[in-house]
Amino acid sequence: MLLALAHAVRTSGARKFLEEALARVDIRLDGGRPWDVQLHDERALRRIIIDGSLGLGESYVDGWWDCRELDGFFTRLLRSHMDERWRIRDWLDEFRSRLINRQKPSRVREVAHRHYDLDPGLYRAMLGEQRIYSCGYWRQAGTLEQAQYDKIDLVCRKLGLRPGMRVLDIGCGWGAAAHHAATMYGVEVVGITISHEQAVVARERCRDLPVEIIEQDYREMQGEYDRIFSIGMFEHVGHHNYRTYMKAVRRCLKDDGLFLLHTIGANRSSCSLDGWLDRYIFPNAVIPSAQWLTAAVEGEFVIEDWHGFGPDYDRTLMEWHRRLDESWSRLDRPYDEKTRRLWRYYLLSCAGSFRARKNQLWQMVLSPYGVAGGYDPVR
Repeated sequence: MLLALAHAVRTSGARKFLEEALARVDIRLDGGRPWDVQLHDERALRRIIIDGSLGLGESYVDGWWDCRELDGFFTRLLRSHMDERWRIRDWLDEFRSRLINRQKPSRVREVAHRHYDLDPGLYRAMLGEQRIYSCGYWRQAGTLEQAQYDKIDLVCRKLGLRPGMRVLDIGCGWGAAAHHAATMYGVEVVGITISHEQAVVARERCRDLPVEIIEQDYREMQGEYDRIFSIGMFEHVGHHNYRTYMKAVRRCLKDDGLFLLHTIGANRSSCSLDGWLDRYIFPNAVIPSAQWLTAAVEGEFVIEDWHGFGPDYDRTLMEWHRRLDESWSRLDRPYDEKTRRLWRYYLLSCAGSFRARKNQLWQMVLSPYGVAGGYDPVR
């Protein structure tokens, strides 16, 4: 494969090379179906061959190619594992990430500054007023609002929250889960986040409740809690720090407590993220594999329950895209077309990834010593 790539770059065979490769997964260059690629600039071909996923995303954002259904395009591409066949730049990123702790304390706030602290109007348009930026639970839901309510309530029920408990929310976002737990279950909540903008919103949302919002990294956590949960934050921890994270949670959890971890999961162990997502959306993020998770948990917790509902993220991402696309012209702050294409590519490529079952969504319930008599799974 590498020899074929090199030959395609050196010669004028880039188009033929990609046409043949895409044809194997039923995608055509300049075809007429919704998932086919419409090529606007021939430079995109060499850029994709040389830079892989990074070149694919950058050339799309630059307007060098289009596709009416990006989610369908990525579903076909990723289901075939074609993305794994030319990953020269990704291999270099993987090697670097194995050597360097990209999520060390001095770098941990980079993702907050570059992503989570962005225009609140954009997030409100995409996520809704609740601003819940994680996978919804669509088992009985017909709307995004209901799916997000059901997800947060599922977390509370899995943890068996009761009035008077003290609960820690690691990566509390804009405070929706802390608000729900305090309001519906009568618990006291401490929420931590590295995003200043999220902390401001969360404090305002929970100002009349027994909820404290603290701007800090998980490594700085203090106190003792009956229950701990983390929803959509573990993807920013990094494999160098998984054991540190689990030890920090265990240090703060009572011996008879429960911890719920809600995270995207990978089918294969990797120390780096897709190159385009890493550069433009979630810098320094890593999606944990089952192997990484079990190694991090070993000796610290008993795994009581492992619940997967990855396909629900496909539906969640498609709804986020629909809302943002429909609201784009009404956003408080004007954005250029490249920014719109960037967000479209991000949301729809991720939807295709979950539809192809390339990525998963896991909720794990963990206890320090095992629940006496066994844990009764909640769905």
